[in-house]
Amino acid sequence: MPTPILASLMENLGSALTVIAALAMLVLVAIIGSFFSTWIRAVTSNARVTFLNLIAMKLRRVSPKLIVDARIKAVKAGLDMPADKLEGHFLAGGDVTRVVRALIAADKAGIPLEFEQAAAIDLAGRDVFDAVRTSVNPMVIDCPDPSKGNSMLDAVSKDGIRLLVKARVTVRANLDRLVGGATEETIIARVGQGIVSAIGSSDTYKEVLENPDHISKKVLDSSLDSQTAFEIVSIDIADMSIAGVSGAREVANVGALLETERAEADKKLRQAEAEGRRAMAIATEQEMRARVQEMQSHVIEAQAEVPKAIASAFNSGNLGIMDFYRMQNVLADTAMRESIADGDEEK
Repeated sequence: MPTPILASLMENLGSALTVIAALAMLVLVAIIGSFFSTWIRAVTSNARVTFLNLIAMKLRRVSPKLIVDARIKAVKAGLDMPADKLEGHFLAGGDVTRVVRALIAADKAGIPLEFEQAAAIDLAGRDVFDAVRTSVNPMVIDCPDPSKGNSMLDAVSKDGIRLLVKARVTVRANLDRLVGGATEETIIARVGQGIVSAIGSSDTYKEVLENPDHISKKVLDSSLDSQTAFEIVSIDIADMSIAGVSGAREVANVGALLETERAEADKKLRQAEAEGRRAMAIATEQEMRARVQEMQSHVIEAQAEVPKAIASAFNSGNLGIMDFYRMQNVLADTAMRESIADGDEEK
């Protein structure tokens, strides 16, 4: 027969086991109760998830309710969405609800979109549901962007007339290029550059005003949406006007302004050239006056040799006294005639 001590130990052990079993039963009931409503919704929605999967999600700090609800939405929309993929995307930091909504919207719109592609778009920081919605309903972008402070594009045609242009670009999201593709700002910049270039290649501003669709077609044919997250559907010229016609201080006719400035520069250049020629003429005149003075000095020098020649002629006997007097009379007569001629000229 067992001793009283052994009997007491066995009784205590039985009581402990009973308590442990009761606690385990309570924990199991609590676990089942916490996941029961989620499991029932999954079963009744034909989006079956086992209790073990629900418990494993809880241990991995994944919200079972979020995964089950997303799976139910997908299944009810006719999509096979395994819980493991949804859980993996959640653990990667993605938005499971938004991805499922995007996949459902793409399926209903007939747009091919796989879960991996949608998950990659979501993890890249893009709103995949908004991208699908933009694929179905294209959005309109203003060019230039009014939020940047510019409401009109400024372009100049070949005849020098400044034109102010505003365009509206209709784009559709390209899901294949959404990851790594350029954003709306690139579209706006490329379209603005294309419009300015197209207007600049026009011979006159009248051609642009008469056929604005020619500008939009030319820009649209330039494949401006390459390597972007969008496809350009259309480019429409919303507004166009000539700069400066409303009384503003801006110059409308840039060509005329450039011609005026060029003419003014030519005028200054010609004035400088004329001033140079004037300075050269003055220098030449001064030089000629110096040469006249030099020639006069030579004449005076030659005249100083005359008395010496006369004296030499007297000494050699080649000139007589009467010859000298006749020469003096001729000189006096010549001087008199010159004085009379000068007096007549003064009258």
